[in-house]
Amino acid sequence: MQKMLLGIDTLSIFIGKVAAWAVVALTALISWEVFSRYALNQPHAWVLDAQIMLYGTLFMLAGAYTLAQNGHVRGDVLYSFFSPRAQAGVDLTLYFIFFLPGIIAMTWAGWTYAQESLAIREQTFSATPLPLYPFKFVIPIAGAALLIQGCAEIIRCLICLREGRWPQRGADVQEVDVAKLKEMVHVKDSDILALDRELQAKEGKA
Repeated sequence: MQKMLLGIDTLSIFIGKVAAWAVVALTALISWEVFSRYALNQPHAWVLDAQIMLYGTLFMLAGAYTLAQNGHVRGDVLYSFFSPRAQAGVDLTLYFIFFLPGIIAMTWAGWTYAQESLAIREQTFSATPLPLYPFKFVIPIAGAALLIQGCAEIIRCLICLREGRWPQRGADVQEVDVAKLKEMVHVKDSDILALDRELQAKEGKA
């Protein structure tokens, strides 16, 4: 079971990392358009639509990745004080009441929405139209990825309710924890303050 859960995490992380390349594409596209608009006086009508579609793709496909990393924002400030079993009970309840109905509806409606867009070969409304239907298929793909990851999270909740601790999840790059970093290099706040005073004294003498 744990191997399957980590496999789903790996899939979500892979999708998130592929989607992250949209940031590079966005940066290159916007930089090029700014140069073309202001240096060459040649703006392009389609660039804004392309930016929106790239950002939308990134935003939608990052959902499963964020869920796999347990990175979605929680609105309950008391949650962190709960025992693991209480946390699992709250999560399980919310998954069934809100998550599953919403994501299933999004995936189902998104698939219908994308098929209708493909049938009419939908395009953007601009002087230089872009095909819109490929972007519409991102909706059901993102929904399916979220649904798969959500099922893994539900299984984790059930395991936690049974065992009293959260099972391991797939790890990726995390933000630097300054406190843990200090412990790793055996540095105390007093040492940092002493070094700061020493540097200030040297600057004063100079």
